[in-house]
Parts: sequence; structure tokens; C-alpha cells
Amino acid sequence: MTQEGIGAPPPPQKGRGTKVVLGLLAALGLAGVVYLGVLEAQRAKLVPDGTSAPALVLEKHGGGTLALSELKGQVVMLDFWATWCPPCREEMPSLVKLAKEYEAQGLVFVAASRDDGPRAPRLVDAFIKRNLPDLQPYVVYASDEVAQSFQVTALPTLYFLDREGKVMDAQRGAMSEDALRRRIERALKQK
Repeated sequence: MTQEGIGAPPPPQKGRGTKVVLGLLAALGLAGVVYLGVLEAQRAKLVPDGTSAPALVLEKHGGGTLALSELKGQVVMLDFWATWCPPCREEMPSLVKLAKEYEAQGLVFVAASRDDGPRAPRLVDAFIKRNLPDLQPYVVYASDEVAQSFQVTALPTLYFLDREGKVMDAQRGAMSEDALRRRIERALKQK
């Protein structure tokens, strides 16, 4: 009898580690495809590109109104957010920074608050004073009807409207500053 049969471990199988790695890569690839499919399905639930934005008039923080139709000729970055939304609060400083940076190139930032009804002005005002004073001139209030017209079912939801007032891009969920910058630059280049 050989030593292999007496308590010795079985000889190593060649290629076993390669099979495990290939299996993991296949699983990761499948997960990536599923993730991209979910993102595309979410995007499909937003207002389609090329659709004219609804003709809406929004109440501005601090008084007055803003009609989206007044913004024709400029690229509009319309962000639906709320003070109670952690990803919104995290993303907002980048949105304000980029809005200021690209304003001279024709970008208009509209921060459409989805905070609750009559309490919204107080909540937004406290948020602005405590966290981001530079946000104040961009804030408007988005009623349920406004949110429905833009198919906003989660926050944050960001739309880009072209110079003709048509949807050119939309995103549900927060983005990094670099991703926002790429989208802004792409939007501004379209004529």
C-alpha cells in the first residue's frame, strides 16, 4: 500500500483555483448586468428624453414664482430633493457649487423641495441657515402635482432640460460631483 492511502491528504487538483476565480467572475458579471438592467428600468419610469417639460409655475423660497417656460434658452438642472433625504443633503453642496461654476455658460439650477406642505418653508429655511446658505436662491417648492408630472417617486431625482425646455437627461439617485460635472458639460454642449 502506498503512503497516499494512509491518512495523507489527496493530491492537489490542478485547475481548481482557476475554476473558482472564473465562477466568481461570471457571478460578478451577471450581477453587473442585473444592476444595469435595474438602472435602465428605473430610467424608463422617468419622463423620456425629448419630451417637453410640463408648463409649470413653482413657488420660490422667500416669495415669488418661477415658470419653467421663463428658462427657455438656458439649460436647466432641475433637482427634486428634501431636507429629510440623506442622499439629497449629501449631494446638494456639489449641485450648488457646480451651479455657480456653470451659471455663466447658461446653466440654471432649480432645487425643487419635496418637503411637506405648509411646514416646507420653515424646514428648508432651517436647512439653508444651518447647512448651505448658498442654496437659498435656487429653492422652489414642488407640489405633489409637480412631482407627478415629472414622475418623481424617489429622491433625489435630477432632470436636465435643454434650451428648448425638453428633457435631455434624467437620473434617479444621488451622483458624485464628477458624474454631475460630466452630465452638465454634456448638456451645455448640446444646441
